[in-house]
Amino acid sequence: MIKVIIIGSGNVAQHLIAAFQDSQNLGSEIELVQVFSRQTTNVSNILDYDKITDDWNALVEADLYIIAVSDDAIADVSSQLPFKNRLVVHTSGSVSLNALDDNNRKGVFYPLQTFSKNKVVDFKTIPICLESENATDFQLLDKVAKAISEKVFAINSEQRKALHVAAVFVNNFVNHLYEIGSEICQEHQVPFEILKPLIAETAEKIMVLSPEEAQTGPAKRNDTATIEAHEAFLSNENYLTIYKTLTQSIQHNGKKL
Repeated sequence: MIKVIIIGSGNVAQHLIAAFQDSQNLGSEIELVQVFSRQTTNVSNILDYDKITDDWNALVEADLYIIAVSDDAIADVSSQLPFKNRLVVHTSGSVSLNALDDNNRKGVFYPLQTFSKNKVVDFKTIPICLESENATDFQLLDKVAKAISEKVFAINSEQRKALHVAAVFVNNFVNHLYEIGSEICQEHQVPFEILKPLIAETAEKIMVLSPEEAQTGPAKRNDTATIEAHEAFLSNENYLTIYKTLTQSIQHNGKKL
């Protein structure tokens, strides 16, 4: 059995705990032996209490230690580990492998997905991006990742940085645009629910078309009259700036603005 310990108790950690437990229940060779959390109550409802610790010195020996904490805490957490020459990885999309402490062998185990509490995800469909310092450690990471996901990739730190930036555009920024759309609807007493089929179709369309092929709308058509009408309608200066910036970007189709 490959023994795994997760350090952290936030969204990513909780989803990883659930994924490893499901995998173990299906008879995989991966065993989640322990979780470290300063707030033990965060995970006590999804894991046996005897597998949870808030004491660094109580960490048991394992083949892999997964640090699933906020980006700015990774270096500090890795420096507190009370052992040497074990395989320690983090789950961040934007933090370099080198942020981990030199006392241990380093790697990255990055599940590229947005995680929210109480929102179940199918981990089998989530891409996991792996990086390590040597081939032997990569083989172990690959085996662990394939126990919970069908989409596993070797991605170095520079590539992962690019992926994370791209993910911010297609996820975080897009969700912010949903929020703006929702606020515009609320302001004019229109149910946001009406837009959900359009949102779903937009997401489904890029599964069969490239984003460039899927692009529609007044900016793509260079429909000046509609664009000017929209700009006149938007009284919120922030929304107007975003509208103008995105319209110009679509019209230039990726060229320098």
